[in-house]
Amino acid sequence: MNVKPDFSKNANQATTAPAFLSVWDLHAYYGESYIVQGVSFNVHEGEILALLGRNGAGKTSTLRAIARLDSPQATHGEIWLDHQPLHRMTSYEAASVGMGLVPEDRRIIPGLTVEENLQLAQIAPPIGWSLERLYELFPRLGERRKQEGVTLSGGEQQMLAIARALARDIKVLLLDEPYEGLAPVIVDEIEKTLIHIKEQGITTVIVEQNAVRALELSDRAVILDTGQIVFDGTAAEVLENEALRAEYLAI
Repeated sequence: MNVKPDFSKNANQATTAPAFLSVWDLHAYYGESYIVQGVSFNVHEGEILALLGRNGAGKTSTLRAIARLDSPQATHGEIWLDHQPLHRMTSYEAASVGMGLVPEDRRIIPGLTVEENLQLAQIAPPIGWSLERLYELFPRLGERRKQEGVTLSGGEQQMLAIARALARDIKVLLLDEPYEGLAPVIVDEIEKTLIHIKEQGITTVIVEQNAVRALELSDRAVILDTGQIVFDGTAAEVLENEALRAEYLAI
């Protein structure tokens, strides 16, 4: 049953802490297809949430709706970020208040170097993520700062896409299939980076077909099936529930 987000604060009880990102009764349509069917969940500040499900379950559509990438006519429901109504914003406005999306195709800009890709995204002046700090987080990018971004390896392009999102001093990082096509050693490196980002207080929502890796990284998990939530709880609960994994994640 959907429960509308409760933004009341209670410093003495962690269970009533206000949600940082709240999605309430979200619906999304593509043409005549009804993709997301009344999805509601909360994410607390600094959490990593794995948004999981089989292909076609509505995961990417949910991310796109949160990032406000689709037309207002294609989505219905409420999305709140730190008490701000994202559902009333354009994608540009959502980005300006701290929403950052790394899409599956990464969208590195051709013709620009690594550094130019970062500079294009960076707010001026940078508050939390200067170029120097980004290069400390991603040493490979520092070594290749003058190289054209689209000529990087797949793993390095993923690092650049994440660094470019951080350059906007975001509050929430949305990741769509960040491990796709990457060698396990590169996935290990990216996960270490995501843990460091979490330690900086950034909230992360990750959509990933490699569900086990995503669950091992995450605090909580939401599982979608045909556009509806079938599980909302801790990542550990999913890892321990073989029947749940088999039925909805095929693992």
